[in-house]
Amino acid sequence: MTGSSGRLPAPFTTPGSSSFVEFAAQVAPDLLPGRMSVGAGGEVLVPHATTIVALVCDGGMVMAGDRRATAGPMIASRHIEKVFPADGHSGIGIAGSAGLAIELVRLFQLELEHFEKIEGMPLSLEGKANRLATILRGNLPLAMQGLAVVPLFGGFDTERRTGRIFSYDVTGGRYEEHDHHAVGSGSVFARGSLKKRWSPGLAPADAVAVAVEALVDAADDDAATGGPDRVRAIYPVVATITASGYQRVGDDQVAAVAARLESDRTVPGSPPRPRTRSARKPRGGEPK
Repeated sequence: MTGSSGRLPAPFTTPGSSSFVEFAAQVAPDLLPGRMSVGAGGEVLVPHATTIVALVCDGGMVMAGDRRATAGPMIASRHIEKVFPADGHSGIGIAGSAGLAIELVRLFQLELEHFEKIEGMPLSLEGKANRLATILRGNLPLAMQGLAVVPLFGGFDTERRTGRIFSYDVTGGRYEEHDHHAVGSGSVFARGSLKKRWSPGLAPADAVAVAVEALVDAADDDAATGGPDRVRAIYPVVATITASGYQRVGDDQVAAVAARLESDRTVPGSPPRPRTRSARKPRGGEPK
């Protein structure tokens, strides 16, 4: 992007705000969320991401999300990812309009990286939460047209040395949650599970098991939430965020937790699972 003289426009060389969003609003405002319009013509059917859970554990926090996206009554995707690192010590989960939500995540990641490059130091966790609220507020026009994005943000507070969780509404309202929280279509069921299973001082590995169980409970009652799919080897995205940073939990560990849950909930004496292929009878009736 150069001017008629072949030089970069003034905003590129003029000292200003450390916010990338404010810079983009000057240079290319059409690239920001909320600057486009879907127009009239009824509801827009787009893929929606669903349930995200987060809980505080000993030394940090755990965030997890199921892998299903829906478009109306249809399953749009079985393997979408909804939990992402925001930076080295924080993570963000998305619910709502999937395409816009992923775009918002990328913008937020860039916002945090840009601030650190300009200021020479990262934002505080609360500062990151406030920046996300500002970005989300810019999406309000689209939210009013049915394309809402509702993120869940959290991370390890390097000043307080503990995990913290922040939730949002479509207007950009920011609320700090205590202990645990869930958003998305299955959140009411996930929150009920978290209330029963969470306890203070959970080890990170135990918190991972609680998060996966909350998603399993949500999938049991909410059609838009996908539980662990052992047939396709598709499991929830789970991440721990501690003093060591953002770390995604391996699928093998999540699969082991899911298998243990399934075993614990299997009714004793229940019939075995049906075979994947039924034996065909030979033509001409039963063999003699």
